[in-house]
Amino acid sequence: MNIAEICRNLDLRTRKAVALYWKTRTGQRSKQIESGKADYGFRGAVTGGAQMDGFIDLFTEIIVAGGVPEKYVFKKRAVELPGFFRPTKEWDLLVVRENTLLAAIEAKSQVGPSFGNNFNNRTEEALGSALDLWTAYRERVYLDNPQPFLGYFFMLEDCPSSNRPVSVKEPHFKVLPEFVGASYLRRYEVFCRKLVLERHYTAAAFITAKQVTGTQGRFTTPAKDLSVERFARTLAAHISSFA
Repeated sequence: MNIAEICRNLDLRTRKAVALYWKTRTGQRSKQIESGKADYGFRGAVTGGAQMDGFIDLFTEIIVAGGVPEKYVFKKRAVELPGFFRPTKEWDLLVVRENTLLAAIEAKSQVGPSFGNNFNNRTEEALGSALDLWTAYRERVYLDNPQPFLGYFFMLEDCPSSNRPVSVKEPHFKVLPEFVGASYLRRYEVFCRKLVLERHYTAAAFITAKQVTGTQGRFTTPAKDLSVERFARTLAAHISSFA
């Protein structure tokens, strides 16, 4: 299957990945309840893993279609990269061929009800990972590699809590206007866009999905510049240049 064919069916493939996410998450939550550990809240569904596998598999298809054999794509194993501020960091997907780092991708999500602290954690995590990688790259930790593709994919639950305007505290200085009265959904959109504008990541994608219709694969793209299609085409172009 070539890149053009994957892109033509990208919406359907993304829907399947969204459906897998919600079905997997629901299954993990059910197992937690059956085991008598419901008092842990949603932690079992959060830490159970595998929810993002559909998206990781989609990115793998794009990479392979771009001309890189799947044996050079790493997910779930051998996904550590050395850093500058810390020894190593695990990525969700790596492409390493013949000692050349071609791509590193993070695929994250957030589901309610608590968005505040999780938003701060996600932003700090993404920024820290990028800073660590690019500083290590500058110090030639990855030998004489050309610049790799660094990708950030994020899916947020579309619900009243994520759409509700959030107040900001300004005891000393005014916050940037784009954050005033912005919901968490809007904050994530701004954040993902700035990750690319400031060149921390090569490309970013941001989608939302409702828990009720997510199992059917329904999702929304809040901003065209953060679409899965744009992310996929940017990844494909980068990979193809090294195939």
